[in-house]
Amino acid sequence: MTALIGCSPVAETSLAPSPTPEHTTPATTRVDILDESARALLNPNTPVETLDRGFEWTEGPLWVEDGQYLLFSDIPNNRILKYSEGGGVQPYLEPSGATGLQAHDYTGGSNGLLLNDNQHLILLQQGDRRVARMRAPVSEPTPEFETLAAQYQGQRLNSPNDGVLNSSGDLYFTDPAYGLNGGLDDPQKELGFQGIYRLSASGSLHLLDDTVIHPNGIALSPDQKTLYVGVSSKDHPRWLAYDVTASGDVTQKRVLYDASWTKGEPDYAGVPDGMAVHSNGHIFATGPGGVWVFTPKGQPIATIFTGRLTANCALNADETQLYITAHDTLMRVSLKKAP
Repeated sequence: MTALIGCSPVAETSLAPSPTPEHTTPATTRVDILDESARALLNPNTPVETLDRGFEWTEGPLWVEDGQYLLFSDIPNNRILKYSEGGGVQPYLEPSGATGLQAHDYTGGSNGLLLNDNQHLILLQQGDRRVARMRAPVSEPTPEFETLAAQYQGQRLNSPNDGVLNSSGDLYFTDPAYGLNGGLDDPQKELGFQGIYRLSASGSLHLLDDTVIHPNGIALSPDQKTLYVGVSSKDHPRWLAYDVTASGDVTQKRVLYDASWTKGEPDYAGVPDGMAVHSNGHIFATGPGGVWVFTPKGQPIATIFTGRLTANCALNADETQLYITAHDTLMRVSLKKAP
């Protein structure tokens, strides 16, 4: 069963060349400029700040403009935390995504977090194996949830991971097996694939691609004509791109960037994961070593090295700050404000 429509062949064997960076800060954390165009976004000497640490595995950063704070998941601890400039990190919601567990379900909570146009919090809940909406306002959180998607054709989803909303209210999300105790071989896994889906605003669930193993982070270009997916395969780490049709489906699958050359490189631990897309179309993508900055065509122009496995990132509203969830830490990098 392959849901992808009209796709051209994907050249999975050609490897992108290793970029030669301009090392400006030879330290555990640093910013490497690979192309001069990156200087419009990043000062190579900007610090990679650690805002707080001591979590177990941070994910799902979400900037909430109405309140000026960041939400992020601490998955194994089944909670969401809140960071603000004046208040630091504080509890926000617990439990966050392991609430109605069945036998042998993973006990971790939410992963990806989103706000819809009605300012409702959408959660990709790994433990509960569903996409859900918090019933309470985002400003007054309570652990009461409404299920938006939990099954495909009568079978439980694997563990919804990351998502992105389009302007019509459709939710694109990935469903790898990372939230199953046994991963791909978990006996509780009901689907025979790891899907990329579109959940329409009306509530219907559409399978877009069932051929990707370990689909992870997902994002849309500013014009919503391109869908990006990070593939967190240790054997073949890469980012994919799809054209989005007028109906919201996808076609013309292709490799945006193949990072297989990073395997075994000491500075490049980790695999592709979450993403944030700048209004100018550039992509901030977590992956081997930290955060990669790509042009819309997949050219790497900078790398933000975090010194730890890096899961996801999010921009604040005016795009002057990039928040990064990296293993047990919450980090931040200042960006140049667009003229």
